[in-house]
Amino acid sequence: MDEVKLTIEGMTCEHCVRAVKNRLARTPGVEVGDVTVGAATIRVDPARVSLDEIEEVIADEGYTAFRAD
Repeated sequence: MDEVKLTIEGMTCEHCVRAVKNRLARTPGVEVGDVTVGAATIRVDPARVSLDEIEEVIADEGYTAFRAD
């Protein structure tokens, strides 16, 4: 598992945090660490999910994500 830090644009409140956190938690190959307004730290199994797929999952919730590190 690789640790990935994401910047997430468009998040403004705890509802946003909850939506992203819940969606990431349902994504195979992702372990959710910390999710805050504008950022997330997750652990990813690259054999199961790509960063592009994670960005798409977050986009489905209405936000834009990209790797922060």
